[in-house]
Order: sequence, then structure tokens, then C-alpha cells
Amino acid sequence: MATLKFSVGMKRFFPFIGYHHVLMILLALSVILLSLLLAGCSSSSPLIPDIFLISLYYQPYPPTYDPAQVDPGVTQAIANIVGQAQLEVRVGYFGICINPQGGAFLCSNNASALAAQVTVDQDPLNLIWVAETFQDNIVFPYLIIVAIIFAFVCFIILATFPGWHEEIDERGSEHDVKPFPSRPVSQVALSLIFVASVFVLVSVLWQHTASVAASTIASDLGNGSVGSGVGTAAMVLGWFGFVLFIIVTIGLLVMILSIKLLDELVDED
Repeated sequence: MATLKFSVGMKRFFPFIGYHHVLMILLALSVILLSLLLAGCSSSSPLIPDIFLISLYYQPYPPTYDPAQVDPGVTQAIANIVGQAQLEVRVGYFGICINPQGGAFLCSNNASALAAQVTVDQDPLNLIWVAETFQDNIVFPYLIIVAIIFAFVCFIILATFPGWHEEIDERGSEHDVKPFPSRPVSQVALSLIFVASVFVLVSVLWQHTASVAASTIASDLGNGSVGSGVGTAAMVLGWFGFVLFIIVTIGLLVMILSIKLLDELVDED
């Protein structure tokens, strides 16, 4: 009986879900994904240290030799300096996480405070300082922040769109009707989400290119002793957020064009 009541309730509920409600859900998901991206490495909470742009760590491996290397023997000198260090440093938009000895990550937005927690033997090549330099001079989160604000405003505008409601006609019969949203309001929402999509695209491309470049350079400089990697979770969050923004943009554009076409057909009749 309870299952039957639930099914009947859902059948009554779904018809009242409007097209703009779907767009609002997609917007909310995209804002959540981008917020998680910005929150990466900001705290030691579970999973947050796994959202990072770039990772630098001490790890011995066979060095790469190339004729372009003027002094190939420098790799051995670096290996002697590194010794048995095992430190890993992860960089996010607003924080840095370190793992000195393979345990839990320690995260902070103050690199100096993190550096005070380790010894010289744990970070002989100053990877924490390198991570701070990367974060201060290359990482730029403000386009994503502006995009999230624009998306939130667009969400509020979509929430004002009229939904289904009952009206009584001249004969006294009840009908479910849904008025068209205002075209100027719809165009404002479309403009906001389009600009937000461009901002996210620029930020994600910037993030991806800068992280890959910095990772490659760090590995080459620490050839045989320092490894690096690009955060997969951060890339996925950024690109998925952008894709959802694009879907909402296309959805709003289709809605505006459809309403315009219907208006023209009605005027012709």
C-alpha cells in the first residue's frame, strides 16, 4: 500500500516539473563541482587533499639521459642531496597539502606554516616553496569564482520562471496551464550562463596547461629524484562543470528560440 501511494504521488509530481527545473538541477550540479574544485587542498578532510592541481614528490627512479644535457652527472648530486626524503606536496587553488612520511596529509593556506612542520632532510629541495611559487604566480581562481556567481544569479532567475498551475475556464473546468517566461529575463539568464561558460573554459584550459607544464619542468629538473603529476580529480571536476554550463546554455537558447517560433506561428494564425 505504501509503495502504491508513493507511485501515485510521484506520478502527480513529475508532470509539474518544468523544463527550467531541469536546467536548475544541472546548474546546481555544476556549481557543486566547481566549488569542490576550488576547495581542493584547503583542508585535511577526507577526499579534499585528493583534489589538487599538481603534485610534487621525492621518489628515486632511473634518470633520463640526453645529449642536450651539459652535465648529466648532476642527477647523482641531486640524488645525494635528496637522500631518503619521501615528502609529497599537493597544490590546490587556495591551499597546499604535504605528506612528509607517507601518513595523513597536512593542509594549510600558509606555506610557511607547513614548512615549519618538516625538517631539512624531509624537504631538501624546498618543494613546499616551489609549490607556493606555483600557487602564487600561476594559479588564478577568480574567473571560476565569478562564473559561480553568474551561475547562481542565473539559477535565481530560472527560479522565477512560471510553473504549472490550475486555472478555471469560463465553463468552470480546471486546466493545468504554464505561461511562457519573459523573453528579456530569459535572455539575461542566457547571457549570464554564456559568460560563465567562457570563464570556466578559460580557467580550465589555463589550469590544465599550466599544471602539465609545471609538472614536466619539475620532473626534468629533479631528474631521477623528483616526480610530479597532474591532479585527475581536479581536471574532471573542471571539465564536467564546463560541460554542464554548456548544456544549460544550449538549453536556454533552444527554449528562447522555441518560444519565439511559437509566438510567430500564433501571430500568423
